[in-house]
Amino acid sequence: MDEQLFTVRGMTCGGCLASVERAVKSAAPGASVHIDMDNGVVRVSPPGDLAAIKDAVQSAGFDVE
Repeated sequence: MDEQLFTVRGMTCGGCLASVERAVKSAAPGASVHIDMDNGVVRVSPPGDLAAIKDAVQSAGFDVE
């Protein structure tokens, strides 16, 4: 299955993880989101609109690479 990987900085707790997941799902409804908070890696499948996902996560207060 195709997926997108993002590095997200600033996640420090479960609340941060939930905020990032909500942000991604708002930009990519129906996507599966897997977050490795320790390494700052977010996997989104199937891939969505890259710019929209990054904007949503940044709007939630996190840095995205």
